[in-house]
Amino acid sequence: MTNAVQNLGQFTIKATDGQARRGSLVTAHGVVQTPIFMPVGTQGSVKSLCPQDLDNAGAQIILGNTYHLYLRPGDELLARQGGLRRFMGWDKPILTDSGGFQVFSLKDIRKISEQGVEFRSHIDGSTHFFSPEKVMAIQNNIGSDIMMVLDECVAYGADHDYTAKSLELTTRWARRCREAHPRHKNGQLLFGIIQGGFYKDLREKSLAQLAEIDFDGFAIGGLSVGESIPEMYDMLHHLTPLMPENLPRYLMGVGTPLDILEGIEAGVDMFDCVLPTRNARNGTLYTSTGKVNIRRAEYREDQGPLDPDCGCYTCRTFSRAYLRHLYVAQELLSYRLNSLHNVTFFLDLARRAREAIEQGRFAALKQRYVDIFRPGPDAETDAGPNTGVDA
Repeated sequence: MTNAVQNLGQFTIKATDGQARRGSLVTAHGVVQTPIFMPVGTQGSVKSLCPQDLDNAGAQIILGNTYHLYLRPGDELLARQGGLRRFMGWDKPILTDSGGFQVFSLKDIRKISEQGVEFRSHIDGSTHFFSPEKVMAIQNNIGSDIMMVLDECVAYGADHDYTAKSLELTTRWARRCREAHPRHKNGQLLFGIIQGGFYKDLREKSLAQLAEIDFDGFAIGGLSVGESIPEMYDMLHHLTPLMPENLPRYLMGVGTPLDILEGIEAGVDMFDCVLPTRNARNGTLYTSTGKVNIRRAEYREDQGPLDPDCGCYTCRTFSRAYLRHLYVAQELLSYRLNSLHNVTFFLDLARRAREAIEQGRFAALKQRYVDIFRPGPDAETDAGPNTGVDA
């Protein structure tokens, strides 16, 4: 075994700036530098991008969706192919969710019990059952470096009584996940997921219960599910300082550039969101001067680059006029070039945050982005509810 694998799961904090942390996490297939943004590859593909694109953009780790990969192409096929990494030609770490978010997003076609979740496939209506043990087996077959426990993500507005019962179920499922997957089995890390809705006492209770289980890190689930941005930030700043300092902290499915910076300021280390690629396909691009709607007629003859401060292939090579043409003409290349830029922007944001923490100037960095992306009338279309699926 290499030294890196011998130190599997080791999380090292290299610098701090207030609550913001600059760290590194050792996985079986590479050391991840944090804070980090993880592009979402729901079905074994970050939409329109190949692994070389991701590597060139600076991606260190990507995310896959257990529910979708189980349905297509099937986790047993992935195991026969040598795991998702080999199957898709990606040689760096992969994190997989547990399918728990689909317990929330597919609420009309699932049933929850003590044993797990029964759901009907959104593809063909066939019935399937996810128990904590099966979710561990599926992620084992996928071969992810970081696995997530099965949990229930409650809807925004759920009452205290239901939310309390839900978090107790999530805790019991978490224990079963750990029992089914002993520490570092097959070189895979396992994170617990803190639930409890928007009740601070329940969030604290969930964290206390999960802290008794030997997890390699902790995630905050159940945010960006319809609440206001101030409500999300309030819960984030309340909960994060209570989480173990010596383990990585992961904010699931969030969010915009400002959400990510707010999370980093609160002490979060890892982020994922479908926003960069989804918005790219809709013609909304993130730049050093703010969001650009490439559909607008004002770019029809604009010969300048999308973002002169960006070094991605899109910005180095093509004009805004060409990008607008591709989008208006519905050319497939539009998806790739726009996605490549947006993913690069989010990865570069994380890189800049790491540098700023090391240099003790994170507050200034955050303020710069606040000035650029300060929420306006269309903020709700930018943040939006977390759907967990890049579709």
